[in-house]
Amino acid sequence: MNTAVPQQASNFVAGVDLAFAIILGISIFFLILLTVIMLVFIRKYRKDKHPKAIQNEGSNKLEALWTGIPLVLVLVMFYFGWMGWKPMKNPPDDAMRVKAIARMWNFRFEYPNGKVTDTLYVPINEPVVLDLVALDVLHSLYVPAFRVKEDMVPGQEKEMWFIPGTEGVYDLFCTEYCGLEHSYMFTGVRVMPKEEFDTWMSDTTAVVVTVDAETSLADQGYEVLRRNGCNACHSSDGSKLVGPSYLGSWGTTRTVTTGREQREVLADEEYILRSIYDPNADVVDGFNKGLMLSYEGMVTEDEVKLIIEYLKALNE
Repeated sequence: MNTAVPQQASNFVAGVDLAFAIILGISIFFLILLTVIMLVFIRKYRKDKHPKAIQNEGSNKLEALWTGIPLVLVLVMFYFGWMGWKPMKNPPDDAMRVKAIARMWNFRFEYPNGKVTDTLYVPINEPVVLDLVALDVLHSLYVPAFRVKEDMVPGQEKEMWFIPGTEGVYDLFCTEYCGLEHSYMFTGVRVMPKEEFDTWMSDTTAVVVTVDAETSLADQGYEVLRRNGCNACHSSDGSKLVGPSYLGSWGTTRTVTTGREQREVLADEEYILRSIYDPNADVVDGFNKGLMLSYEGMVTEDEVKLIIEYLKALNE
């Protein structure tokens, strides 16, 4: 997805890459050195040249040498690693703050003016702080091109920051295994010119990203599902995933567990709305409780109606 030169992607690239190059260089140097020494010793001290073993006395100078040199090299590697990592913990006070919300299995980004997207939009050469929120389990937000990664822990306030340096689109994904559809937690960072970003940011006609109004209501409903990561748990072809399939769900009778009582319910508009806003109220038989969190406040009632149109279309 990356369309720009990685070395210019963010302000942390140079420091992280320098530490990596030094550690890699030292590792390769000693790999070659030790391999050569090993081959020399195999040839020089092979059995046909020295059939009788002898006792070699120890050397304090040699002991000090192979203790001191690795110590110095480890401290050098630690220094450059520290210098690359330390700035990541000191975000500037005037940075734009965006709330990054992770849940099984998608990312969501909320901006100060109320805009919500599933792709992170940021202005070039401007500091950006991400307030990291995990709603369910441990996640980890990683932008390889920016050389930034931070765990997202439920109940903990965490943040990460960067200054994007080159326009383009970069990969953003979760690097902490968070369940069956972990690989679905994949999106992008779009770095835009400052003027273009300001124009995009000031357009508050739609708080949530919408699709082309010319598309059908059913297609718009599918886009709502896709944008909120619902397709990671629910299929459209009847196959069983984490949750019930969309196929055949509208207008049918389902066996659910409500509290401790098992009962039959009709999958109508009221049921669909309740399933999205209070998913653990009626758990469909054969599926587990507690895997889905409420989308109340994240999916509007108008969007629920679009979802219903999509479910109806699957039955046609």
